[in-house]
Amino acid sequence: MMQYRTIWISDLHLGTSGCQANYLLDFLKHNDAKTFYLVGDIIDGWRLKKSWYWPQTHNDVIQKLLRKVRKGADVIYIPGNHDEMARQFIGMTFGEIEIKHEVIHVTADNRRLWVTHGDLFDSVMQYARWLAYLGDTAYTMILVINRWFNDIRIRLGFQYWSLSQYLKHRVKNAVSFIADFEAIMAREARKRDCDGVVCGHIHKAEIRDINGLLYCNDGDWVESLTALVETFEGELKIVHWPHIIDGPESMEVTPIYIETEPTKTTQPLSEISSIVSPILEFSE
Repeated sequence: MMQYRTIWISDLHLGTSGCQANYLLDFLKHNDAKTFYLVGDIIDGWRLKKSWYWPQTHNDVIQKLLRKVRKGADVIYIPGNHDEMARQFIGMTFGEIEIKHEVIHVTADNRRLWVTHGDLFDSVMQYARWLAYLGDTAYTMILVINRWFNDIRIRLGFQYWSLSQYLKHRVKNAVSFIADFEAIMAREARKRDCDGVVCGHIHKAEIRDINGLLYCNDGDWVESLTALVETFEGELKIVHWPHIIDGPESMEVTPIYIETEPTKTTQPLSEISSIVSPILEFSE
């Protein structure tokens, strides 16, 4: 079990077939922290509005996070655009998980990091919301292809590799959008008198300096399968879980295989905790 001071994860997109819940469960099993930040798009309300999809592994993720709380970890949930319905519960606590609009996190070496999902600074989300919904539909189709592609790779003995990430970063406009987003987030962090920012939203894990500001993106659990972690000395690192799975034997991590046909249900599972219920009620 790896111990960290802080772990940030975002863009799980529970409630969609694209969520790589098995990898995430394995990550949570082998990594612990004093504080967990859930940096938005944890539950995909957009997709759940269209059709109900909640396999057992998605329920297990919620239970695993609640178990972290019961064992003494602080878990803070910052909603994003896909779970924006949770924003009306900001300031409240569900299952001992705090819901907040944004947070200033102070690292072990006293750096101030602004933690936010990032969608509120995405011009497409703010001024062309219809385009965001259209893009989400196209993105879902790509993820279906990605899942089939990786099913074949795994059967052949290869490691998970994101076809969708590759395609995204080969498109010139997508690369330009990501660069603009990163610059905007760094600028907003400076306005808040912070040393850097931690966000999600664009599904691209990154730690880099932008004009003297630290930009950190924890990635996602649909494509890149990454988390941002802080050591007890204040060092920030990106953990890419498939690489750890295939790492040294001393890690004692069992390889995880992607489900090809997850079980579907037509109603919420009874085990879903109180943190999920209010969000799902406003997704119907």
